[in-house]
Amino acid sequence: SHIRHAWDPTKSVAQNLAEMGLAEDPNKAVPIPKKKMLGMEVESDGQQQGGKIVRKPYVVNEMEYEASLPEKKSNTLSRDLIDYVRYMIQNHGENYKEMALDEKNYYQDTPKQIKRKINVYKNFYPEEYKDFIASLKQEKMDVQ
Repeated sequence: SHIRHAWDPTKSVAQNLAEMGLAEDPNKAVPIPKKKMLGMEVESDGQQQGGKIVRKPYVVNEMEYEASLPEKKSNTLSRDLIDYVRYMIQNHGENYKEMALDEKNYYQDTPKQIKRKINVYKNFYPEEYKDFIASLKQEKMDVQ
């Protein structure tokens, strides 16, 4: 979006990118030095980009700032998995062998697989898990 707003449609791609301080060809922007095999001498092209004037440095600055921001966690668990885990904990507590034999275990998960799914749920939603366990304990106390 930063490039889009700074783009001048009357100029070529190379001119627009040069004004923003961006490279049109990354191979020319950061050349790889050529080495001779026998003499271990390093050849350099001697090309410097000191002659280019950056007229729109704010574009690169905004892009660098946006890239430095921490990434938001957007991964969540499916509603089906959450319901499955809650059902298993509600009916079987911590008994993973019973969970494996339950009729709602459609995918025929082993006790270890079920335990792993419950641990994933605990890690993704620790507050929700604590509230759920507290509500189960409250239900047991109300029944007794």
